Amino acid sequence: MIRLSNFISKNKTAFYHWALILLPISFLLLSVYVLLNPTQYLDIQISNEIQEHQTVNLNTIMIWISLLGRIHVSVLVVSLLSLFFTIIKKRQEALLILSSLLSGFIGLILKILINRPRPTDDLVVLLEETKYQSFPSGHVLFYTMFFGSLTIIFWSWRTMTFIFRSFLIVSCLSMIFLGAVSRVYLGAHWFTDVLAAFVLGIICLLISGKIYLKHKI
Repeated sequence: MIRLSNFISKNKTAFYHWALILLPISFLLLSVYVLLNPTQYLDIQISNEIQEHQTVNLNTIMIWISLLGRIHVSVLVVSLLSLFFTIIKKRQEALLILSSLLSGFIGLILKILINRPRPTDDLVVLLEETKYQSFPSGHVLFYTMFFGSLTIIFWSWRTMTFIFRSFLIVSCLSMIFLGAVSRVYLGAHWFTDVLAAFVLGIICLLISGKIYLKHKI
């Protein structure tokens, strides 16, 4: 374990550069894939598997989990949190959180360019009324950038106790995962929409997170 930790520490720059090469390529391949085949057998199967477990209570939970991804809610939450960080004199944290709003512009541009149709009621159960195109998922892109930014912030705050910091980080990572599942569960997106948004969100986090950590040092 110690050797692995030392190996990662010594090669973190190389890992970072490789990630910035491989992740954009992965997103590009996914984009081409869905352009050539808008509705995939794999997407339909995954949607059906997830939606098999629908209940009234679970429907409500998933709707609430997805609520943060709505534009007016996300703007309000990000603005208030950034204001809070500014008040406590955490300017870099405020800027990092604000950067998550870029997901809306990035996602909308890509949706228009790729123009993939949303899932339809003849293929999945639609539990949410949706707008715009399907690829990539704007909710998942925002969740990845927002909760990913919080994860980076909590990870860098060494003044917290290890247990409390770990709890906050696990909670943020869980929200990214649950946000992704909720979009497929509600019939708003295909699995490949969600996967592409996660990959794109990680790319954005690699850039914004590095800028944040650089200024923290």
